[in-house]
Amino acid sequence: MKNQGGSQSQPSRLTRKLQKYSNNYNEMFNFFLTCYRKGILTFCGVQVNVEFDLNGNEGKLVFRQYDNGQYQQGKTISSRHPNIVKGVITGKKSWGLFLNQWTDGIAEGVFTKYEILDEFTQRGITIPEPLLNDFNNRLWKKRIKYNERF
Repeated sequence: MKNQGGSQSQPSRLTRKLQKYSNNYNEMFNFFLTCYRKGILTFCGVQVNVEFDLNGNEGKLVFRQYDNGQYQQGKTISSRHPNIVKGVITGKKSWGLFLNQWTDGIAEGVFTKYEILDEFTQRGITIPEPLLNDFNNRLWKKRIKYNERF
């Protein structure tokens, strides 16, 4: 028998799809959260506001929705796990910001790749392979650009 006008509503098809988390997604989620909690990636240039909603979605789904573009143009982010969502979003934005700064500094010889990666190693954090590949690719491009200038 179908629920006709009952209090429970079925999540949308997109929501059900977004609730399926791959191992890669879980690894990235945990990386950003761990980096935020251990103090490596805590500054992203903007304030991240997440409101508590007892009936809201859990943290992983809200971050997935955020990553999927469902919280654009000032839409309020709410979750029943606001601290986790704030940490993961801040960690992700920080990674993007710092990645450019780190690769610029390494290309210019201000510091080494080892010094950056060692900060993560000392805190027991393993950088996921896709992020490490992005780091290496950006570094390679910045080194080429830097060498072309001189």
